[in-house]
Amino acid sequence: MAEKKQDIITYRKVKENEEINLLIEKGNEVLDVLGFTEHSRKHAAKVAETAGKILKDLGYGPKEIRLSKIAGYMHDIGNSINRHDHAHTGALLAYGILKGMGMPLRDVMTVTTAIGNHDESTGTAVDIVSAALILADKTDVRRNRVQNPTIANFDIHDRVNYAVLASSLEVKKEKRVIQMNLELDDEMCTVMDYFEIFLERMIMCRRAAEVLGCKFKLVANGNKIC
Repeated sequence: MAEKKQDIITYRKVKENEEINLLIEKGNEVLDVLGFTEHSRKHAAKVAETAGKILKDLGYGPKEIRLSKIAGYMHDIGNSINRHDHAHTGALLAYGILKGMGMPLRDVMTVTTAIGNHDESTGTAVDIVSAALILADKTDVRRNRVQNPTIANFDIHDRVNYAVLASSLEVKKEKRVIQMNLELDDEMCTVMDYFEIFLERMIMCRRAAEVLGCKFKLVANGNKIC
């Protein structure tokens, strides 16, 4: 059944919502103090756009694409409360906000399910929107996400993120492959270091790709890793 125009909560409305943006920025402030990588509106927007692109490239419809972008933008708002269990608190926050904005309840639940399942410690892909969110979030690895200003004080996660000179996510619709391409600074981090730190996330990406009917591949410095 076609959506009624008045029922549609657009990605743009979500992206411009003051409450959502304050929650994202507060969450990033908390993680900065704790020594985590950047989780600002820049990360939120990148995850949103990547999630939408994944579904678009695979031929999904505008509604699924829109909901994946909304979930992508809002997925880390739970960090404003606490990093621990942030996926679940974020889902609860998102439920109230989106319901208050007038989003149909079935769509609200699709978004909150994706948010509640995006963290590798407790979640997994359960539908196409959650799968797109997971792939977009777990592959956003880049040097400028490191918030620690002193290289000498980097922990392993800082070092691995800082070592990423370039990254991209490629969707090969005909081959049913979703491929992450990485260019790593070998002097800062080896491919083995990367895989050791992000193994659980890569397994999560493999499961998410399977939900979308695809295989997940990781290529680092031109070499196929998985």
